[in-house]
Amino acid sequence: MRTTITIFILLMSALSLSAQLAQWRGPNRDGIFNETGLLKEWPADGPAQILEVEKIGKGWSSPIFYNNMIYTTGMIDTLDYLSAIDMDGNIKWQVSYGRSWNQSFPDTRSTPTVEDDRIYVQSGTGRLVCLNRETGKEIWAVDVDKEFECQYHVWGNAETPLIVDDKVICTPGGQKTSVVAFDKMTGELAWQSESIGGPRAYASATVYEFNGHRFVLAVIASHLIALDPNSGEIKWTYQYWKPKEWKWQDNGLIWTNTPLCKDNRIFITMGYDYPAVMLEMDSLGSGVSEVFVDHTFDNHHHGVILYDGYLYGSNWFDNKRGRWVCMSWNTGEIKYVADWDTKGSLVMADGMLYAYNERGNVGLVKPDPDGFEVVSQFRISKGAGTHWAHPFIADSKLFMRHGEVLMVYDIKNK
Repeated sequence: MRTTITIFILLMSALSLSAQLAQWRGPNRDGIFNETGLLKEWPADGPAQILEVEKIGKGWSSPIFYNNMIYTTGMIDTLDYLSAIDMDGNIKWQVSYGRSWNQSFPDTRSTPTVEDDRIYVQSGTGRLVCLNRETGKEIWAVDVDKEFECQYHVWGNAETPLIVDDKVICTPGGQKTSVVAFDKMTGELAWQSESIGGPRAYASATVYEFNGHRFVLAVIASHLIALDPNSGEIKWTYQYWKPKEWKWQDNGLIWTNTPLCKDNRIFITMGYDYPAVMLEMDSLGSGVSEVFVDHTFDNHHHGVILYDGYLYGSNWFDNKRGRWVCMSWNTGEIKYVADWDTKGSLVMADGMLYAYNERGNVGLVKPDPDGFEVVSQFRISKGAGTHWAHPFIADSKLFMRHGEVLMVYDIKNK
């Protein structure tokens, strides 16, 4: 009997650790979605639009699709709201989860993280909330930025919570701590790291595994931080912010991109003509060194894609202009710099790139280091404001968001 109980407990633990998860920029936060059987070319006016929903609130966060429901955040008046929308376009529930950022660029930016029957999201002022996925009812909440004395940069909190095993992790920065973890079921504090100092950044954390090492990679405005996910112990740091090279603010970088990892390498990049850096972690997992520094691939806040040994994305010329770039992951060689309207966000599925530029054009792009080839494109004409929301792909559908309008397209190759 005791053996049976032990086996049952082990099985339940294994199931809980492999729970279904839908999150920012796909399963691994690297912009790649595990979809197959998608169109390799669109009709002249774009893929068929199957849904359009208004009044979701203003924002630049991505919509998330989970168990035949769409979850998306938006600012209504001065509060951040989470909406649950069915595939008929009905808003099943819409609940506020905290105050929006109340200064420059207040629109909602935190994308919800969905796991099983729970949704985790942060407000623009740092209230971390766990909600029941079916009802929208609040299960627990922690005012992270207030309780841990967050030091803000310029635009408040844009972070999407990270789920690691039985914990939910976020990065308030400041002098009290840099990274904190909570029990994902109860909201009880699991650990808080020591403080590296410096304010919040805007990038969301990710999990990095290599050679038996497993770290949370988190970002503050000055440093990349690698932590033990079980204890919060800081294993190593890398100071990305070099004050003499950075003229925009005097307290750290406008850093929005989640680090991109493969094997022993980690790529970090941001806009504003600030150098991108390829790092290499040592075999002991005790530190990193610079492999190369690049001055071309300064991706603003749109994410980059690693595919078949090459990095793809856009770079920054100024806040309204940029070009499309391909770089060798191994050497840092720039393979091309190409024009397509302006810079924009990039995700990938089924061997094709999906680009959404800041002029509202959506392109299906062939990943080829020999040139930037837009196979098909269409224009987002609904909604208002800047085109900053990253696309989301699931269930053979493309989920787009512009301001207060959500749009869904059928991209299945029938």
